[in-house]
Amino acid sequence: MDQKALVVIDVQNDYFPKGNYPLWDTQETLRNTILAIKCAHKKNIPVIHIQHIASVSAPFFSPGTEGVKIHPEILAAAPNSDVVTKSFADSFEQTDLEEVLDKYKITTLLICGMMTHNCVTHTVISKAAEKYEVSVVTDCCTTVDEMLHNLALNALSVRVSLVTTAQVFY
Repeated sequence: MDQKALVVIDVQNDYFPKGNYPLWDTQETLRNTILAIKCAHKKNIPVIHIQHIASVSAPFFSPGTEGVKIHPEILAAAPNSDVVTKSFADSFEQTDLEEVLDKYKITTLLICGMMTHNCVTHTVISKAAEKYEVSVVTDCCTTVDEMLHNLALNALSVRVSLVTTAQVFY
C-alpha cells in the first residue's frame, strides 16, 4: 500500500523578512505550505519537519537564534509532527529521517520547502531518496529568486514528478 509523507524542509525564520537571509516569495510559499499541511492532515498523511541547524559561525540558522526556529505558523499547522534536524543540504545525510519514514512505512515523499535549488534539490536527488517515489510540491517551495527557483525545478523535472498542492490533495 502506498503511504505518503509531506516533508517540509527548512521553513525557518531566517528565510523570512527580518531574518538573516530572506528569500523570494516567502509569504505565498508559507500560505501554500500551510494549506498542504492541512490537506495532509485530512488525508492522514504524516508531516515531517526538517530543521537546518548550522555551525555557530554560519551567517544564518545559527544555534540558539530566532532565525534557526521553524516558522511559528508552520509549527502551529503541524504541532505534533516529527522534527528531523540536519546540518547538510541533504535531509538524509547524518540524520534520522529514514528511521522516521520507516516508522510510518512511507513509500512516497511529497517534498517542499526552502531553498528549492539547495536543500530541496539535494534531498530529492539523495541516494537515500531513491527507494521512495518522490514528488516536489512546487507551489510550496521557494529560493533566492524566481529564476533560480524555476531553473532548479526544471533540473529536477527529469528525475522526479513536479506537482502542485491542488494536484496532490484535490
